[in-house]
Amino acid sequence: MAGPGGLDEIEIMKLKKDIKRHEDNLTFLKSEENRVDESILQLQVISAKYHLNSTSQGTSKNGGSHNEEETMEQILKQETTAAAMLCQLKTHHSVLLSNLPVTKDVLGVVATLAGVENDNLNRLLSEFLGLETMLALVCKTFEGVKALEKYDWEGKIINSAGLHGLGCSMGRKINGRFLVICLEDLRPYSGGFVDDDIQKRLDLSKPRLADGSYPSGFVDFAVNMINLDYRNLFCVTAKGNGLRETLFYALFSHLQVYRTREEMLRALPCITDGAVSLDGGMINRHGAFALGNRTDVEVKFPVISSRNLPAADEVNVEYAIKVLKLEQLNISEDMRREQSLLEKTKAELIAKYNT
Repeated sequence: MAGPGGLDEIEIMKLKKDIKRHEDNLTFLKSEENRVDESILQLQVISAKYHLNSTSQGTSKNGGSHNEEETMEQILKQETTAAAMLCQLKTHHSVLLSNLPVTKDVLGVVATLAGVENDNLNRLLSEFLGLETMLALVCKTFEGVKALEKYDWEGKIINSAGLHGLGCSMGRKINGRFLVICLEDLRPYSGGFVDDDIQKRLDLSKPRLADGSYPSGFVDFAVNMINLDYRNLFCVTAKGNGLRETLFYALFSHLQVYRTREEMLRALPCITDGAVSLDGGMINRHGAFALGNRTDVEVKFPVISSRNLPAADEVNVEYAIKVLKLEQLNISEDMRREQSLLEKTKAELIAKYNT
């Protein structure tokens, strides 16, 4: 049915209803955004109290804090690396680090993102990964990776831009190549997690020999023998994955840990992604045996005992904050989409009146 001036009244009514629907959606999303913002604020206050308590009760009790500092010192000694430059910036300008376009997407250096229970395991896992991987930078997204290095039209690195430019401004030069691991490009572990485990260890099936028995001397999978900082347990990626099921699963996969070389060698038929033994034996992921004396890698993980990790309540608060921040991001995207649809519909309505 055509209206005055040849306007299609049915189409106009439909556009008006669509506008009302988009406006209602925006009102609802705004209220949800306010609710989530308030919840995050309340939980952050609780988290800050936990942090103050844990700091005052003895970071010096066990030397865990000292070992973290020692890891940073080891990295800083690698003076011409990207990892050393990043650690220097984090030590003196941590707020700046999270806001600079070049580094805001960088989580840190592999060696700083987890801890292990003891020095022996530390040496083994650090040697297995090697210095280059221990010094690798970890980025959340591919956009973050691209921001680290810029090129001219000939494909040469622009030393005044990206991480190289940042290094020049700090009086540091990056020599040679450096590894960058992009979390969103990794295929995460797709299985379940160990029940009631604060550390969210992966529920991996124990290796079995051909007769169905478990190999003697098997301790655990390396990916489950690292301790993650509670900040990296949950929702590090946009898809809600933590570092264990992304970064460290990619680095260690099903690397097995045995008590002795002899037991490791007897378990060869069920070793798929390499193995190490606590007395220094090593089989790499391609099945090659590493013989000779073990190498003491210059950069190692900090030693952090599971006894000194946050309690379940603190971890649950941090997890809740990360889940809410993910919800916050989704709401923002929904609001942008609704706003775009609203503006488009209003433009269509104006065009109808003008025809």
